Amino acid sequence: MHGNLNERGPLQGLKVLDISNIIAGPFAAAMLGDFGAEVVKVEMPGTGDALRTLAPHKDGKSLLWKAVNRNKRAITLDLRKPEGQVLFKRLLPRFDVLVENYRPGTLDGWGLDSAVLWSHSPGLIILRATGFGQTGPYRRYAGFARLFEAYSGLVHITGEKDGPPMHAGYPIADPIGGIFGAFGVLAALVERLKNPDAPGQEIDLSLTEATMRLLEVLPIEYDQLGIVHERIGNDNAYVAPANMFRTKDGQWVTFTAAVQNVFERFCSVIGREDLVRDPRFASNAVRMLHVAELNLIVAAWIADNTRDAVIARLADAGVSVAPVLSNKQIAEDPHFVARNAVTRVKDEDFGAVAVPCVVPRLSRTPGEVRTAGPAMGAHNSEVYGEWLELSETEMLRLCEAGVI
Repeated sequence: MHGNLNERGPLQGLKVLDISNIIAGPFAAAMLGDFGAEVVKVEMPGTGDALRTLAPHKDGKSLLWKAVNRNKRAITLDLRKPEGQVLFKRLLPRFDVLVENYRPGTLDGWGLDSAVLWSHSPGLIILRATGFGQTGPYRRYAGFARLFEAYSGLVHITGEKDGPPMHAGYPIADPIGGIFGAFGVLAALVERLKNPDAPGQEIDLSLTEATMRLLEVLPIEYDQLGIVHERIGNDNAYVAPANMFRTKDGQWVTFTAAVQNVFERFCSVIGREDLVRDPRFASNAVRMLHVAELNLIVAAWIADNTRDAVIARLADAGVSVAPVLSNKQIAEDPHFVARNAVTRVKDEDFGAVAVPCVVPRLSRTPGEVRTAGPAMGAHNSEVYGEWLELSETEMLRLCEAGVI
């Protein structure tokens, strides 16, 4: 790692080679890019990253690709071909981090095992993102986000009590894994700063375990209480009252009174101070036993008020409530507009596109979204011509041979 901090982010000078595909690995690399790292994305010549084939598309261009692979240069390279491996090995010394998400052993089979990688870049941090990790009976299983969500326990607890298990409306296990991947890289970089001469390090990221990590109470709940956590719809397993409620104007809000003083404030807002004195509702523990009755009271009050009135009265009183926003409503919401939470970034196809802002926000060295995901091989000339000093003739030959 080299270079100085500047206004583009604290990771300015960090160089990341991203040979991963779809979402998890690329998401991790993009997070590093958000904070100033220089990221080069590698795709297979001709076919490219399969993410490009996933909806939604506009004019034949993948919008998901543009969002997931922001802040990156893009090159093409076939790592299976001997000449491709030669170029790959020439590139490695320029990079601090390698991100890959092939099945365990795939790179080894191409002659690119850890020892070979470290022989060309001794301090290289290698992030290996897979569905189930580098060891264990499932290590060779292929998979996508829905599988990881099912194995992790997340799907089992999601859905109505008497209905089937449900996935979220987006493959959340992938970006969840990406966040943990970026965190792992940063942890390894901190160790590198403490021990500059230390050898390289591998990071074994299981996307299933990353999703499982978010469900931290489930293991101890079963271990200590023998409880199998089941689906309860929009109820809350630990707090009452709580649910999804429909307002007078047909909108939805989510509401919860997580602690006693919030419950008391809610009762005051709706003119039902008597509920605080009701032994059925005296504490959260007893409210959990009477949640159905309590939710009916909440539902009745919310149904008599518009969404804006509900939000205004409860939020102003310090009661936990939120509207259920669509992507359109988020784009128009005054709070998120004021914070530029959805930011516009230049794009070679559509001029500018909207993507989520950099999270979190650092006061002195904030990150930045500089570009949307680039076209396939958009930076071949720069990387191969300028960095590796290949001639136009040589690059044309490699292109015709399917190497780049």
